[in-house]
This record gives sequence, C-alpha cells and structure tokens, in this order.
Amino acid sequence: MSDDEAAVPGNKPIRLPKKAAKVKNKAPAPLQITAEQLLREAKERELELIPPAPKTKITDPDELKEYQRKKRKEFEDGIRKNRMQLANWIKYGKWEESIGEVQRARSVFERALDVDHRSISIWLQYAEMEMRCKQINHARNVFDRAITIMPRAMQFWLKYSYMEEVIENIPGARQIFERWIEWEPPEQAWQTYINFELRYKEIDRARSVYQRFLHVHGTNVQNWIKYAKFEERNGYIGNARAAYERAMEYFGEEDINETVLVAFALFEERQKEHERARAIFKYGLDNLPSSRTEEIFKHYTQHEKKFGERVGIEDVIISKRKTQYEKMVDENGYNYDAWFDYLRLLENEETDREEVEDVYERAIANVPPHSHFQEKRYWRRYIYLWINYALYEELVAKDYERARQVYKACLDIIPHKIFTFAKVWILFAHFEIRQLDLNAARKILGVAIGKCPKDKLFRAYIDLELQLREFDRCRKLYEKFLESSPESSQTWIKFAELESLLGDTDRARAVFTIAVQQPALDMPELLWKAYIDFEIASEEHEKARDLYETLLQRTNHIKVWISMAEFEQTIGNFEGARKVYEKANQSLENAEKEERLMLLEAWKECEVKSGDEEALKRVETMMPRKVKKRRQIQTEDGVDAGWEEYFDYIFPQDQAAKGSFKLLEAAARWRRQKEEAARAAQEGLDAPVQEMEEEQEEEEKVREGDSDTDMSSSSSSSNSDSESSSSDSDSDDDNE
Repeated sequence: MSDDEAAVPGNKPIRLPKKAAKVKNKAPAPLQITAEQLLREAKERELELIPPAPKTKITDPDELKEYQRKKRKEFEDGIRKNRMQLANWIKYGKWEESIGEVQRARSVFERALDVDHRSISIWLQYAEMEMRCKQINHARNVFDRAITIMPRAMQFWLKYSYMEEVIENIPGARQIFERWIEWEPPEQAWQTYINFELRYKEIDRARSVYQRFLHVHGTNVQNWIKYAKFEERNGYIGNARAAYERAMEYFGEEDINETVLVAFALFEERQKEHERARAIFKYGLDNLPSSRTEEIFKHYTQHEKKFGERVGIEDVIISKRKTQYEKMVDENGYNYDAWFDYLRLLENEETDREEVEDVYERAIANVPPHSHFQEKRYWRRYIYLWINYALYEELVAKDYERARQVYKACLDIIPHKIFTFAKVWILFAHFEIRQLDLNAARKILGVAIGKCPKDKLFRAYIDLELQLREFDRCRKLYEKFLESSPESSQTWIKFAELESLLGDTDRARAVFTIAVQQPALDMPELLWKAYIDFEIASEEHEKARDLYETLLQRTNHIKVWISMAEFEQTIGNFEGARKVYEKANQSLENAEKEERLMLLEAWKECEVKSGDEEALKRVETMMPRKVKKRRQIQTEDGVDAGWEEYFDYIFPQDQAAKGSFKLLEAAARWRRQKEEAARAAQEGLDAPVQEMEEEQEEEEKVREGDSDTDMSSSSSSSNSDSESSSSDSDSDDDNE
C-alpha cells in the first residue's frame, strides 16, 4: 500500500499497530502465581484498608450545624444516587431521630413511602420511631395507614395490637383484632386473638371467637379438637361434647376423619363414658377404610385392655386381624393363603352372611393371570376358594340353589381342554346326591368323563354305581375306562374282581386273558399275580400252572420261579416243586449269585418240609461256600482309593466247570507243542530237551491244580504267601 492510500484528508498518515512479538518459549514459568495467592498477599500487606476518619470534637453550635449539614448532604447524595435503596432511607431517618429532629425524621420516612409505599420494613421502622418518641397517636396513624394499604400483612396487625395492649388500651386492642378477623386471616391470627382474650379471662369472648374461627377454618380437623379441648379445659363438658358432635356432622360420613374419632373417644374415656367411647371406636372401624384405621385400632385396643372385658378385647383383636388381612389382599390379590385365612376368620366368628359372601366374591374374582392361565399348578390353591364357597353355601347358609350356581360357575371358568379338576366334578355330583337328585349326579359325571376322561372320575363314578348296586352300569363304565386307558393294570384287576364277586368266573377269566395280552401295561407283575391268584382261588391248578409257564416264557425272574414252586407245594406236589427248582437252578446259572443263593435256600426249605433226606443232601451239596475277598477301590476319576473286603459265594458246579475248562486248555496247549515239535523235526531242527521237560512239569502242575477245587487257594496264588495262608484259613473257618 502506498503512502497516498494510507493518508487521510488531514494529510496525517495512519499509524498501524505493530505485530506482537512471537513468544518463543511457551513452557510454563517455574513459579506459578494463583489468584488465591494474590488475594492473600493483598490481605497481608493491608493494601485495601482505609484508615478511619479522624475524630472531631464539636464545641460550637455553628460547627454542629456544619457537621449536620455535611451529614445530611452525604445522606442526600446517597439517596440521589439510588432512590430504591431503602436501607439509605432508614439510616437517614434513624440519624435524624438520634439527633432529636423528629419532624425531619418523619419527613424522611414520608419521602421514603413516596418512593415505595408497599415496603413493610419502612412502615414498621416509621411506626417504631413514633413509639420510641412516645408519639402514640402518630403511631396509630401510621399503623392505620399501613393496614389500610396492606391488610394481609400480619406484622402490622400484630405490632398494632401489641402496642395497644402495652399501653393497656384493651378495648382498642380488641377493636384492632375485630378489624383484623373481618379479613378472614390465617389461623395464627385467630389463635392470637383467642390467646388475647384468655389472658384477660374473657372465656365467653374466646368461645365466640372460636366459633367464628371454625366457620372460616373448619376444614382443619385440629381446629375442632382445639376448640373441644378448650371447652374441656375450662370445665364445659357439654360444650366439648357438642363441639365433637358438630365436627362429626361437619365432615359427614363420607369425609369422616379418624383423628376426630380418636380424640372424641379419648374425651369420652376421660369422662368415664366407656360405652360411648366403645361405640365411637366401632363406628370408625365400620365406616372407615382399612388403610385409615391403624390409629383407631391402636387406641381401641388400649381402651379395651384398660376398661373392657374379655369379649371386648377379642372383638378388638378380630377387627385388627380383619384389617391386616384386608391390607394383605389389597397389596396382592393373588395371595390365596391370605384369602383363606381371612375367610376362615369370618366363618369362625359367625360373621354376617352378606359380608362372608362379599369376601368370597372378591376372592374368586382373582383368577390366575393370563401368563399362568395354562399352568395347573397356579390353579391348585385358587380352585379351593370355589370349593369352600360352595360348601359354605350348602352347609352354613343352607342356600342349596346358590351352592349349585357356585359349582356351575366354577366348572365354567376351568379350561377343561387344557386341564381339569376331578375333585370339583365329584363334589358337585355328591352335592346333587345329597339333594336326592341321582339323575343330575349321573349327568354331571357323564359330562365330566366326556370332557376329560380322568382315572379319578371313572373310579368315582364306578364307586357310585357300585353303592347303588347298578352292576350293568359298572360294566359299561369299566369298558369305557379301559378304552380310555388300556395300560392301567389296576383297572383290569378291579374289573375282573367285580365279575368274580358277581360269580361270573368265565367273564372274569376273559377279562384277565384280554388284560395280559395288552402290549403295554404300567404294572404287569400285579396283573399276572392277580390272574394266577384268581385261578388258584378257583382251584384251576392246571390253568394256574399254564399261566406260570406262560409267564416264565416272558421273564426269568427269581420270584416267579419261587412262586411257582410254592404253588406246587401248596397243592402237595413236592415232586413238581422239585422239578421247578431244578429248572430254575439251570435257568439261573448266569444270574446274580444272591438270586441263586435265594433259590437254593427256598429249595432247601422245601426239601425240609417234604422230608426226603436224599434230596436234602443233594441240595446241600449245591449250596455255595462263603469266602472273604479283597478288591481295589477306584474313585470316579480313576484314582486308586485303597482296598475293601467283601464276601463272595462259590458254587461247586461253577468250580467244577472251571477246573474242566483248565484241563481242556492244557490238553490243547500240549497238542500244539507236539505239532510244533514234529514240524521242527521235519525241518531238521532238534527241539531242546530242556523245554520239553519244563512243559511236562507245567502240565503236571496244572493237573494238580485242577484236581483241587478250592477256589480260595487258586484265587490267592497270585498274591504273596502270607495272603494265601490267610485266605485259606478264612475259607476253612467258613467251611466249619
């Protein structure tokens, strides 16, 4: 830019600012100074302290006037700078008052009121200045102007009335209070007026003020209680009772307050009117909701404990329990246990029927929620509410038609397609029977079986027809029952027993025959036992024997063999029993040793009964020896956990079979060695003579071991010499 362009019309060049020098070192200073440090240093050095003004002694009136002029000028300057600073006005007025210039002080306060006439502090300072100067009329004038402008400011009324009372102008103070309450002030104003009258023993005037007070502030319960206590304190019992009664009428039955009831009852208690107090407590308990009766219960209980009898105390406790139950069911309507306890309390105390039915209706309205609607376990407690309701209507209320409606409503609400409750159907049917309506009971059970064929329903229906001796109906029901659940062994047995009781043996046998042919049964052993017992009871021994044979083709259980052998014994066929035991012994060779021992013991007992000595000795030779052995224990992780001792049974036939098996093994081994020697001879190789001799020695040892049938010695050969000797000694002790 040229010099001409940078010039102005005055031909004076523009001085451009210089560029700030770049900071080369941007690192922080080694010594940092904070704002707190600066303030602390300023305080220590007393930089902001202003020295006090020098004291001046005024000895001349002119100097005094000059001083007052300067002081007034300071105040006026301060006011001129900020007219709305009311503290300056107040200080100015007080200063004028302090030098005795009351007229000037009054002028200052008037000027301040022109600035802000709604400032409570200015009015109060103005009135207090007049009172300090004993200008009572001026103070009254100030207070009158203040309460006219701001009648809702309590400070003016309180100060005004207090001033009149201090100067003992009681009528004037009362007149101020009367003017005040015309504005219907807050409760504190009324209470101040009442206390004023009480200080001068004006009871009637205080009562009049109380009554006017309640017309304005009657919504507050405490005000009624204060008035009643005022009358009671001054000995006017009738007026106190009337005050409580007026309070009850004022609030009415809908908005009745428990605090008034408690205070009223305690008042009657103090007057020895216990019946009236008890009636008030009961009135509150009957008309108030349970959430608001805690205090009433508390004081009612205390009253009955002090002045009541046993019956009254029990009534209080019952009422308290009712309240507790109401609170519990209000918090959780699905708490069925609380409903049961509540209803049991009402029934035991013989409460009015309407109240009990109302509680039942409220209880059954709490159907399990939709999220748990399809789960039966959430219905189990709920359904008993219906059952108890129906039983109450039938047994206590004697309203049979309503009980029938309860049962029907209960059955309508149950989702039978998902699950049902057989107990409800059965109770409903029994109810109709008690009402002598058999057809209705049959219809109910028929509908129940059609909707939800449960075993319990079938059995209940069959038991009903059995009691009525309707056997044809029982047969039809059993047929339907078995079509619904053919796997139920108990049902087949009961059906056959029914036919047997009726004397139709062929039908009973046919039922059993069809039953045992079912592909799936829940308890087939019971069915077979019942069938066999039936044939034995009918003395059809061949058929029973055939049944045993058929059953043994299906199972090889030890109990079946023993049962068959015992059957042969009962009919006196000991030879047949012996054959059964022999077959069982052969069949159970590979079974558990305990089962084989059980079989042999039963066989031995049979031979003892038969009296055949040779057969008994034969069985005794088959009995096993009991030996003690050791085995290693391992944990689940496969770690060795030591050794344990156990008893084992060694059967002679197993030992003989094992010895012959070893002999055959030695023979086969000798034959292989012969073949290998012949093959070696053909190839021109000489077999070592020493090996042949060793093999012959081994064969001789094997033969010696085979001849010895003591398994304890053979089993302990792998152990040390000490172990073998101990096992042999144990086995010898067992044999003895």
